[in-house]
Amino acid sequence: MSGSRAAPRIGLREPIGVDTSRASVARVYDYSLGGKDNYYVDRAAFEQVLAVAPRQRDVSRMNRDWLYRVVRYLAGQVGIDQFLDIGAGLPAVVNTHEVAQLGNRVARVLYVDNDPLCAAHGRAILAQNAFTHFVCGDLLEEGTLLENREVLGCLELDRPVGLIVCGLLHHLHESLDPVGVMREYIERLPRGSYVAISHFWDPAGEDPELHLLAARLQRAFVEGGLGSGWYRTREQIRSYFCGLELLEPGLVRLDDWWPSGPAVQARPPEALMLGGVGYKPSSVLSLR
Repeated sequence: MSGSRAAPRIGLREPIGVDTSRASVARVYDYSLGGKDNYYVDRAAFEQVLAVAPRQRDVSRMNRDWLYRVVRYLAGQVGIDQFLDIGAGLPAVVNTHEVAQLGNRVARVLYVDNDPLCAAHGRAILAQNAFTHFVCGDLLEEGTLLENREVLGCLELDRPVGLIVCGLLHHLHESLDPVGVMREYIERLPRGSYVAISHFWDPAGEDPELHLLAARLQRAFVEGGLGSGWYRTREQIRSYFCGLELLEPGLVRLDDWWPSGPAVQARPPEALMLGGVGYKPSSVLSLR
């Protein structure tokens, strides 16, 4: 992508913040996880999703569990000691820095969200953790967040970074060029970095019945009050890694990415999300 892109691009709508007349992505997700930082409009929006997919809360939990496994692996086995979590949302019961710092107590985690409410909550909770910071910024800032002064003040971009883009890209309309957005980040990341992405999945061409369910879910998210939440094919989601080497087991259903143990219950049909982790090799590699 060209550096001439207008800045900042916020996506479909301005951040909601404390506006209680419109549903907020962060607050709807908080409600789906059983949190209390939400309002009637957020609950109403998610109830429309539940009418289509009664176990959608399980999908939100699977997304969080996938994130925990990814961060635990990167901080523990790989040795990544600085993370950039974009679209962090509202603080949860367990957060990225808590998982990372179990493996390395001095691992740095920088959270970013464009919603001022998320930033206010995050800063209040993280105030006592010297290795964790929260920046109010946007994925679509000109030059990427990797050129944001606050981000540069917290991360060392001459060393590998763990970039977390968990459940965010499916809220970007195609007109915002999510592939180009990710290419720009990946080009700027230091070699040896990792990129973790999870995304709503449309199994078109893989499972006709689930494809129809994905279409119904997309309508519930996009037309039901939230205004975003697009389901995309495996090929579309893979393209967001822009040529990075995908770690095994590749781009898979969330509970198939190194699960903690055997499944205790059957996977719900609405569990239509894929997750994967890409590696930017230390040697020269074309990412186009």
